[in-house]
Amino acid sequence: MKRTEVSLAVLAAVIVIVGADAKWGSRAVLAAQAAKANARSLPTFEVDRAWPKVPAKWKTGDPSSFAVDAQDNVWLLHRPRTLKPDVAAMAAPPVMVFDTAGNFIKAWGGAGNGYEWPEREHGIHIDSKGSVWISGNNCPTNGLPGLKPVADDQVLKFTQDGKFVTQIGHSNQSKGNADTQNVHRAADMSVYQKTNEMFVADGYGNDRVAVFDADTGKFKRMWGAFGNKPVDDDSCAVVTPKTFPAGPGPQSFNIVHAIRVANDGMVYVADRENRRVQLFTTDGKFVKQLVKTDTPFARNLALSPDPAQQFLYVGNGQDIVVVDRKAFEIAGSIKLEGMIGSGHLIATDSKGNIYIAGTGAGMQKLAFKGMSPPR
Repeated sequence: MKRTEVSLAVLAAVIVIVGADAKWGSRAVLAAQAAKANARSLPTFEVDRAWPKVPAKWKTGDPSSFAVDAQDNVWLLHRPRTLKPDVAAMAAPPVMVFDTAGNFIKAWGGAGNGYEWPEREHGIHIDSKGSVWISGNNCPTNGLPGLKPVADDQVLKFTQDGKFVTQIGHSNQSKGNADTQNVHRAADMSVYQKTNEMFVADGYGNDRVAVFDADTGKFKRMWGAFGNKPVDDDSCAVVTPKTFPAGPGPQSFNIVHAIRVANDGMVYVADRENRRVQLFTTDGKFVKQLVKTDTPFARNLALSPDPAQQFLYVGNGQDIVVVDRKAFEIAGSIKLEGMIGSGHLIATDSKGNIYIAGTGAGMQKLAFKGMSPPR
């Protein structure tokens, strides 16, 4: 199979890095970035065309998200209700678990007693204690077939065997960005082990990062773009700006779609429709941002598994951008023959493999093949 070529063409795009104290920001020196990227090693990958092995008795709906546990088992969250009527009876449970070779392990999930399963499955996360977190992003007025007209305003916590543990928020109960009891169509979650806090990309109905205690579910704090107070602007419509003027960009998030907290406590937020990744401390202080407006940048996020987590992977339309986390600069991109694109949400395992959940496009494993030699 053909390995990835680390592309430097992406560096010719409009890339802006804005510091916390900069009024208008500064345009990156693209030639210098290209020179840096050309001098360093970058990860290489191959498409694993045999992954995964879904049992023949089941069909999966749109793959929405992946998570990886401490044993490197890969957890898929998919949307059974997106299957066509002729195969709907073969729908697999919404949570499916595979090993790194793609062998099926188990499946569970769906409606049950004592909790409100989301109408439209969106995000899945496995925390350091092994708990499974699940979110949804259904909107009452989206008109999607087969879905109840309610908002997914809750995040669910289960054991790895599918036993319900707790629920933060309740379906159709959000009161907006100031609400400390409910989320509103949350996209993604990341639990920071050192503080036992769950950081939620509360980004389809709300425009914020919301932080909760991962054991009790108690609300702790929240923030919007640039650390601002979040402002209500609830709509089912996903509106991508038609133009992207120079400067720091809008003062509010526009679909907070993915969130990752690195081991050093840096919080990365994918502000999808504004095509930027914003960087914060765990208390919500804005540090800087990386903006790339010429392509659908900031679709999703994942961290490389090396001890320093030196790379941040960022979905970028048909490729995945490799960001040098220390410099917060784009170092290259992953674009392979047969790759399904950057996906909807992505995850990495301890061996460096990347798992892509691509709603409408399927799911895929990019097998890590080592670091490229410096050029």
